[in-house]
Amino acid sequence: MITNVKSSIIYAWNFVFDHNVSPLRHIPDVSVRHYVLQVLGLMWAVSFSVAIGSYTFLAASILGHSVLIAAAAVTVATFTVAAKRPKLFMRGAGRRSDGEHD
Repeated sequence: MITNVKSSIIYAWNFVFDHNVSPLRHIPDVSVRHYVLQVLGLMWAVSFSVAIGSYTFLAASILGHSVLIAAAAVTVATFTVAAKRPKLFMRGAGRRSDGEHD
């Protein structure tokens, strides 16, 4: 039982934070992968800051929960797009199709 819980936690951690395991692995450029992961990390940090700091007022609490739900939706959408259409993240990165820089 403890082994299953431990392996589930390790898998979940790697799925989110390891760019070789998460759906971001489908993005060919490692620097773009890193950038996307950094943006997601910043989004989650801001989301939790808003949620934790707002529990004293009902309206602010509702706003905080909305931010957390939106952050989860953006994360799922980003992972889904990275898995299905990784070239979408490559627009404007590097050379054009004819080999020239923009």
